[in-house]
Parts: sequence; C-alpha cells; structure tokens
Amino acid sequence: MHGKMMEMARIRVAFALAIAFGSGLVVEAAGGCSSDDGANPEIGASDASGDRARATPRVVARDASVRDVALDLTPTDGATCNVRIDTPPIMESPHVPEGSPVVYGSNPPSSGPHYGIWANFMETEQPVDDRYLVHSLEHGAVLLLYKCAGAACAPIVDALRALRDAFPTDPLCDPAIRVRIILSPRPGNDVAVAAAAWGATYRADCVDAPSLMQWMLDHYAKAPENFCSPGMLFP
Repeated sequence: MHGKMMEMARIRVAFALAIAFGSGLVVEAAGGCSSDDGANPEIGASDASGDRARATPRVVARDASVRDVALDLTPTDGATCNVRIDTPPIMESPHVPEGSPVVYGSNPPSSGPHYGIWANFMETEQPVDDRYLVHSLEHGAVLLLYKCAGAACAPIVDALRALRDAFPTDPLCDPAIRVRIILSPRPGNDVAVAAAAWGATYRADCVDAPSLMQWMLDHYAKAPENFCSPGMLFP
C-alpha cells in the first residue's frame, strides 16, 4: 500500500512538472531510468567557446550505505522549518576567468558572473565553487545545498537525495544524468538547507519536503539557457 501511495505521489509530481515544461516527461519506475532516444542538445551560442569542458555522462555506483527514505509530500505551510523564499534581482552574468573574485547578491547565489565551465548535474561529496554552480543555474539547474556537521548531516542528505530521486526525468538529459539537480554540501550557507535556481532562492532550517518539492517544480528549467549538456565532474 505504501509503495502505491509513493508511486501516486511521483506521478502527481510528474504531471505538475510536465505542465511547467510544456512537454511530456517520463516518470521513473522504481529501480530504473527511462532514456531519451535523442542526443543531447548542442551547446548554445553563448556556450560555444573552445574552453568548455564537456564531460561524458557516467553512472556512478550507489554506495551500499545509502538509505532509501520515504518521501511525504503532504502539503505544509513550511513553518516548522522556517522556510524563506526569495526572488533576488538578476545580476549581470558574464563569463569570468577562473580565479576571478565575485560577490553575489544572494546566499546562495541565484545569478551573476560565473566561470565558462559549469558543474555537472550530480550529487557531490565535496563543496563545489559557486562560480561553477551559477553557470549550471544558467542552464536551468536546481541546486540543493546543505550545511551540517557530524550525525546531523545524514538525515538532511537522505531527505534531499529522496527529493532528487523523486523528481521526474528530464527528457533533455542523458539517462546517466537524468535531472538537472545538483546536491552538494556548501559551507557558505547561512542555513542548514538551501536551494537555488535562476533568480530564486529557498532557505530553511530543516528539510520540508512538500514546500521544497513545489519550489523545485516552480523553478526548474526556468533560465536563459535550457539544455542538459554534461559539465565538469566533481568528487
């Protein structure tokens, strides 16, 4: 019974995302990925320079210690986790040489100057420089970012991973990437849980799955460049 309820919740999310995209989506069945027969879109004109790092998509074996978490998407008001949602002004967002100092207008960043190479859409164990992440945002990504220590990290990461896993498959992505969602630790957070999309931020003291999933649906793939070409791989 629980499995059927979970699958129904996933399908409802898929329908909502399909409406947001204006195109058909494939909902993952438990245990497998659905592939898109077409090749990844070509990099747009603004990303056509020769210094782009194009990583080959790869499937990373899931660690045996990773736990599956039941995802409850029953709507809440977000009060328990002190959810704060904002739409910071869009900054000028040119490419800058690596190592260039950048001051962003929000925490986490949601637009602004960035490196010419973007971070691949994946889960990482180590923090990723904001200047790579902002380029990923420009490609329509959602960032799921956490700041925690010790035993407090496991439930946060598990809950964020469950949200990423439940998100419907993006038809623009290679099956090895599946969705334009980056899950990563970020020491620069001023809250335990933060999310960013182009021109939008979400901040909370804990993981409120219903409000965060709705925010992800509202802001996914809403950026100047809409494609899922793989980027730089990070550990």
